Amino acid sequence: MNSSTDPATWVTRHGDALYRYALMRLKNPSLAEDLVQETFLAALRARDSFAGKSKERTWLIGILKHKIIDHFRKSGRLLQVDNIEEEADRQDASFDERGHWNTGISNWRRPGEALEHAEFWAVFADCISTLPPHLADLYILREVNGMESAELCKVLNISTTNNLWVMLSRARMKIRHCLEARWFNST
Repeated sequence: MNSSTDPATWVTRHGDALYRYALMRLKNPSLAEDLVQETFLAALRARDSFAGKSKERTWLIGILKHKIIDHFRKSGRLLQVDNIEEEADRQDASFDERGHWNTGISNWRRPGEALEHAEFWAVFADCISTLPPHLADLYILREVNGMESAELCKVLNISTTNNLWVMLSRARMKIRHCLEARWFNST
């Protein structure tokens, strides 16, 4: 065990960061608290195996990440889009016959600067919360956690990678429209 690892200080030093990490991915405060607590318990049991090759917080977040993935696996969510034909028609209306956007992309003045504003991140989190839960989970696991396609299909019980990419495209489009309406066209 790394001598600098003191379980008595974990909650004080890392609790808030772990909670924010879990809350961003789960969008459920109670569940985020539970998984952070499970993370601390798992880390306590595994503290002798912590070799100190990474920072303590990185190690704890790694454990939490696996707890979150296990939660999605256990929840056994079947990802189905209600009214799939209606959803496809709405999406098809955004593109012409060649697959190009029917409407121009909004002029996002200096989009990189948005990343520096706490207000942007609040709007972004709100936009994610407007997604159907299965699309929000998919988006967060792929775009925030960087989970690979095969693992996503397995964890979220998606039948094919084609279905995965269609659902991910829908999630991205909904977030884009939300950000255009609530951030980029209002700033």
